[in-house]
Amino acid sequence: MLALASAVDDGCVPGAVISVVVCDQPNAVGLDAAKRRGLNTILIQRHGRSRDEHDREIVAVLKARGVEIVCLAGYMRLLSPYFIETYRNCILNIHPSLLPAFPGLDAHRQVLEHGVKWTGCTVHFVDETLDGGPIIAQRVVRVFDDDTEDTLAARVLEQEHQIYAEALALIVSGKYAVQGRRVVRKS
Repeated sequence: MLALASAVDDGCVPGAVISVVVCDQPNAVGLDAAKRRGLNTILIQRHGRSRDEHDREIVAVLKARGVEIVCLAGYMRLLSPYFIETYRNCILNIHPSLLPAFPGLDAHRQVLEHGVKWTGCTVHFVDETLDGGPIIAQRVVRVFDDDTEDTLAARVLEQEHQIYAEALALIVSGKYAVQGRRVVRKS
């Protein structure tokens, strides 16, 4: 979230404005960081409510602020069909693997356990599947024999910070098309 905010502030995502940062965890580090940065923040806790009830409140907040694109960052919950349909092909997520390989939690552990030599990160549109929406952009990272989850995660995170802003800039520009499960750049 902070990397996206910096990219917007630096002009790397022309035309983008961060309208609001929504968080569901009162003690989230990102929520405090967004406040310190002067971003408009809203806490919408989910405890005691269904996913649909929670998501409907978030969507109402987003619509009230004219939000057109939603960028997930550290949001560890599947979105409801209502949320996805309301923002179809306008919800971006970043995942620390080269999807479709290693979706879900613990991607770095999965990468190391499987002994792959290359991993990376993927920015994709969110759909009803777990980390299965149309892929917008990917970045490759080499896996070294002496990597740990932490060392690998640190190198992947460096790429995540760059590629998320690049993917968002593409979507904001409108110079793309979704063709089935593919996102293609328009010339």
